Amino acid sequence: MNSNDPNHSPLRDVAQNPEATARYLADVQRVLLDIGKNLETLALETRVHCRDTHVEGDRFYDSWLRAQPVERALKDVLKNVQSVTKGLEKSAYKRRAHDEAVANTSKKRKEKELEKSRKNTPPLQAAPQNPPQQGVQSQNYGYGAPTSIYDLGNRESA
Repeated sequence: MNSNDPNHSPLRDVAQNPEATARYLADVQRVLLDIGKNLETLALETRVHCRDTHVEGDRFYDSWLRAQPVERALKDVLKNVQSVTKGLEKSAYKRRAHDEAVANTSKKRKEKELEKSRKNTPPLQAAPQNPPQQGVQSQNYGYGAPTSIYDLGNRESA
């Protein structure tokens, strides 16, 4: 790729490589985590300042009530930053999984086609080697043995 090309985008190269995508998203996540730490400090300092700001004639909870919208707004921003960082991590994993799925698709299709061909052309079954002897009864009392009460032989019904 030529960097002088007007259509060239550096993120296009990053998007085409899952390792580069993971590195880029990790860098962005690090920056957001640093911003989140700064926002947490800002929220604490803002909380202390807003709650300590009293106006003459205030009751003891009036400054607390005035501080709540500010605190809530900063808390929402922090929550959004945390959800973005979690989303970045998740998207890096999804990107890698996508490439693995693409790499395995042709193998899965071949296996599926083989299974389909095996299903459509079942192998021929060989004839039984020992013909059953007369007078000797098979003692196979599994789940599939007697199919009706008339086939019980010397067994009793319930």
